[in-house]
Amino acid sequence: MKNTYLTGYLPLIAILLFSLSFALFVQELIISLFKKVGLYNEMLELFTETEVNLVITLSLMILFFFILAGLKVIANTVNELSLLFFSKDTEGELLKTVRNGSIIFFVGGLLSLISFSSIIGILAIFLLTAAGYLVFFVYKTSPALSIANLIGIITFQIVSWSALGVALALLGMKIYNGLLGSLPL
Repeated sequence: MKNTYLTGYLPLIAILLFSLSFALFVQELIISLFKKVGLYNEMLELFTETEVNLVITLSLMILFFFILAGLKVIANTVNELSLLFFSKDTEGELLKTVRNGSIIFFVGGLLSLISFSSIIGILAIFLLTAAGYLVFFVYKTSPALSIANLIGIITFQIVSWSALGVALALLGMKIYNGLLGSLPL
């Protein structure tokens, strides 16, 4: 029995796993910051340690879930635009062939839980997973494409993600400089 919808839940689980990994790492940072400023002991007077940890972790999971879900929407858009521009497929058959690629992100999400204490490890696993999916995407779509179209898809993917990364880096620097400029020194 081969059902095309069998792996439909894996992107959600992968996003939850990566969100949990990022949340557990950032939770440790936040708790150490709260301890340094003396806020953690005040929180423990109102709540138990488990409650504080759980609320912080769940809040961070929701935040990272939103970020990763947004990235998934962008990734789907970039994939479909690249197929629109560079393939002759009008029925969506190529999309059906790459649907099982969500298993790659699921495995990456599981591996990220192993490395939740290291942001470098989590980011490396995330980036390797994304690169692995790109290779899978190109491999699965390559039989239906010419070499020129394949190069076009790869270039479109690289340029799209690079532009997004540069835009986010510039936005981050702008916000950081704005915050530093507003501090009274």
